[in-house]
Amino acid sequence: MQIKYRIGIMPGPWPGGPPGEGLDFFWRLIDVCERTEIDSIWFSDRLSSPVPVLEPMTTMAAVAARTRRLKFGPSVLIAPFRSPVLAARQLAMLDYLSGGRVLPAVGIGVEQEREFLAAGVPFRERGRRTDEAIQVMRRCWEEPEVTFAGEFWRLERITVLPRPIQQPMPLWVGGNSEAAMRRAGRMGDGWIPSFITPDQFRVGVDKTLTFAAEAGREVPGDHFGTLVNFCLDSDPAVARSIALPFIPRGRVDAPTLDACTAFGPAALVSERLEQYVQGGGSKFVLRPMCPPERMLEQLERLAADVIPAFHGR
Repeated sequence: MQIKYRIGIMPGPWPGGPPGEGLDFFWRLIDVCERTEIDSIWFSDRLSSPVPVLEPMTTMAAVAARTRRLKFGPSVLIAPFRSPVLAARQLAMLDYLSGGRVLPAVGIGVEQEREFLAAGVPFRERGRRTDEAIQVMRRCWEEPEVTFAGEFWRLERITVLPRPIQQPMPLWVGGNSEAAMRRAGRMGDGWIPSFITPDQFRVGVDKTLTFAAEAGREVPGDHFGTLVNFCLDSDPAVARSIALPFIPRGRVDAPTLDACTAFGPAALVSERLEQYVQGGGSKFVLRPMCPPERMLEQLERLAADVIPAFHGR
């Protein structure tokens, strides 16, 4: 298999000013991504957050209408929050309207019970609901008419139209846990964790492939990647000082954070990505950790100094 290496981005900290200011910033962000070699843009899915987070489904629709080349996806869509039939239909419509540019990715969500209570979903059921949602979404995309009886959802002769342009529609699975690796191997088409070191990532790729083999499946060799927080500056100390106020707290310990982020010159960012490549990665989502007013500059530098060599390898 010829591996295609691609770098997408996730927006960093969002402007907290008047709505009009944030909207103008949004369109300029999308235009930068469309104009440069940035491959894709990804949007987080949260119900409760201390900082502004764009709702992914509606935001992806805006991206689809604004662009002609740029791919897009949720990183990741929290499957237990939604009816899988409605999610499948919305993603199919996005794929149809964009000419096959949507990149679906799902997961169980963050370890915060209040978000699941707000969605009306028991926290303890999130894993089982995600597994069943993946089954339902796949069948909605692949079968003309779906009848399904599960623990949480029951379908009787359901037809989801329009059909996605991409056939089959790829479905990535997010998460760092072994349960997420098992889910990706047995049910998904790719694995994309975050806040994971290159060594941990290498182990996760091997486990995912093992789980896939046990289930009689294959996960394509170019469907492994991760999210990497970055900040570009010629001086690593300056880059770190810019980034640290914006790093999500409590996700990982300090050594893990040091090993899974890239704060410094472009060569350091490329070196970090290469460490993941050696572990089997080829698809990456880079998130700029900086004040909102510096985000577009960071993306321009990423597109000029890191992406071309990576995409051309």
